[in-house]
Amino acid sequence: MKKRYLISPGPTPVPEEVLLEMAKPIMHHRTTQFSSIFAECAEGLKKLFKTSQPVITLASSGTGAMESAITNIFKPGDTVLVVNGGKFGERWGKIAQSYGLKVEWINVEWGQAVAVDAVEEALKKNRGISAVLTQGSETSTTVAHPVKEIAALTAGADTLTIVDGITSVGVVDMPMDQWGIDVLVTGSQKALMLPPGLAMISLSEKAWAKSQSCDIPHFYFDLAKERDNLAKDTTAYTPAVSLMIGLRQVLRMLFEEGLDNVYKRHDTLARAVRSGTAAMGLKPLAPLSPANSATGVYTPESVDGAKLVKDLRENYGVTFAGGQDHLKGKIVRIAHLGYFDSFDVIVALSALDMALAGQGHTMQMGRGVAAAQEILSERY
Repeated sequence: MKKRYLISPGPTPVPEEVLLEMAKPIMHHRTTQFSSIFAECAEGLKKLFKTSQPVITLASSGTGAMESAITNIFKPGDTVLVVNGGKFGERWGKIAQSYGLKVEWINVEWGQAVAVDAVEEALKKNRGISAVLTQGSETSTTVAHPVKEIAALTAGADTLTIVDGITSVGVVDMPMDQWGIDVLVTGSQKALMLPPGLAMISLSEKAWAKSQSCDIPHFYFDLAKERDNLAKDTTAYTPAVSLMIGLRQVLRMLFEEGLDNVYKRHDTLARAVRSGTAAMGLKPLAPLSPANSATGVYTPESVDGAKLVKDLRENYGVTFAGGQDHLKGKIVRIAHLGYFDSFDVIVALSALDMALAGQGHTMQMGRGVAAAQEILSERY
């Protein structure tokens, strides 16, 4: 028997309490019983997003919420500024282009955060930009972008700030209303500790006003229709009932822990992984602006990163994520978001230690674990 450990940045592990809730007999979604659950989730999501605006839940992956942000707000021919520093920044631009929007790209080296000055300069150069599209954290490069500062650039202007918070909501404090974020999206399979299948999106008053002139065709992802149904504690179409039941339990767990404690836990785990991998002599992918959701490190030149990830998964029972595009075979990404605690970090670093040794990389084993323990001891 081999015990399996899921240490990828999505899907992430699901707590036993949540699995048990979702295993209960299914209920009909047009009942007062489900409406009560749905209403509790809706209020909890507003608290998580820190917004007074409704948070709409869609039965889709997080990409569905990203697409709905485009199809419900813009018109073909509108210009958007896209921060492209990884696969998911690239996705923002591809979605926009597929619906006839003009995309101005800010291309950022993978592993680097976008410079606020570069965003400001682009906005000054093209006064017709309708929105800035960025990530809270770019999952493919484990970078945190300066969302607060970007949102400040569009405050008081017609331009929107639209944020893919799929690996940042529930990981770091990202108060939507206070920061002036106009659209914030997330997904269920990251910090919300659920299987894939739910996407959440909230729009500011400014974004709702802009949506009035939108003329991109949409049917299933009709946010105005969903907002009207949300006010009646229901959905326009069949919801993912079991996932919503699980979401209620997740939100209860997060609020019981306390959001500030949730953010502190993620910060501690992230610092422990960074310290541990540094002690192992591994170069960080995002040295200047690392995300608290996952840590990317370059593998030694003598080690094939893709083979290392496969070896970890098949022989050690530990699932990390590898690199994409030009980083394929060059990095590993270690998650620490959602249902993760101190000893998940110990398992991750120990497994990486052993697998690197098994691939012929010479180093003193245990240094990474010892360095991480120094930081993790803060929690006890």
